[in-house]
Amino acid sequence: MLGNRPLPAPLRPRLQPGARGPAVVALGGGHGLAATLGALRHISDNLTAVVTVADDGGSSGRLRQELGVLPPGDLRMALSALCDDGEWGLTWRDVLQHRFDSDGPLNNHAVGNLLIVALWELLGDEVAGLDWVGRLLGVRGRVLPMAAVPLEIEATVVDAAGRHTVRGQSRVAVTEGRVDHVQLVPADPPACPEAVAAVRAADWVVLGPGSWYTSVIPHLMVPELAEALHTTPARRALTLNLSPQTGETEGMTAADHVRTLRDHAPGFRLDVVVADPAAVEDLDDLADAAAGAGAELLLRQVGIGDGSARHDSLRLAAAFRDAFEGVLGDVGPGPDGTTAR
Repeated sequence: MLGNRPLPAPLRPRLQPGARGPAVVALGGGHGLAATLGALRHISDNLTAVVTVADDGGSSGRLRQELGVLPPGDLRMALSALCDDGEWGLTWRDVLQHRFDSDGPLNNHAVGNLLIVALWELLGDEVAGLDWVGRLLGVRGRVLPMAAVPLEIEATVVDAAGRHTVRGQSRVAVTEGRVDHVQLVPADPPACPEAVAAVRAADWVVLGPGSWYTSVIPHLMVPELAEALHTTPARRALTLNLSPQTGETEGMTAADHVRTLRDHAPGFRLDVVVADPAAVEDLDDLADAAAGAGAELLLRQVGIGDGSARHDSLRLAAAFRDAFEGVLGDVGPGPDGTTAR
């Protein structure tokens, strides 16, 4: 029951076949996935976000520990990135993203996290709850968890003291050693069936950017989802970060990121690797790493241009458009100094 009313029938995805643009599944979490979704919405309405569920810090971590639910924070961010850009959608986006500031137990909780968890408790169905929040925001597309249970990240870290294990996404993200390998706990989690179906039905699958070991690679470690990613007829794109992440990937080159992904998912093939030339230390090395994954290298200026390591949504959208259309050669500056064909 929802209050005094029977539970509503499960929602269907808002978009039907024939929606504008290709069917794209974007995988990741946090700000990296939000950047991808902000770009993709310029070229398609037929979007599905598949989101990591390993967060154990902040508001999400507290709700996860107290209630045993999937961590809602990265799911909330993906929903916000896909909201309708009218007054209604943007207002509700701001409500979802609002955090309480107090001296009590509500401090730092995001309203959207509480709303999502409330719907999960009322409906008893995580996917249906996310679909209802998507309807509230006028989301163009769908947001799904990558697994049906909360996950933990366990990393083997090498530092001056030798090799040891670090457990928990929030701890791995700030480790001072070099991450050698990551695995999931539990090691064989059930995938979200709707996420698997979306990957199988996609035209394109996009991985990255984002926290490499805690938001990008984990999607290839959920067995059913990994199998779908390996066998889908969709083409696969990998978007590289604009800089190494302090702690988690410090000292890694762009080529190292590609090789690390392949080390954790042997046999996984890519079609395109998207990189900003300003973030590439050795173009030949990156081209070799991309070729080793079966991919062509697409070099485009996708940074925001203010010196920070943030992607510009319009530039990244143009890079995705080129990738989807097979325009993979170098491009020159347009008359206004921006990248143009």
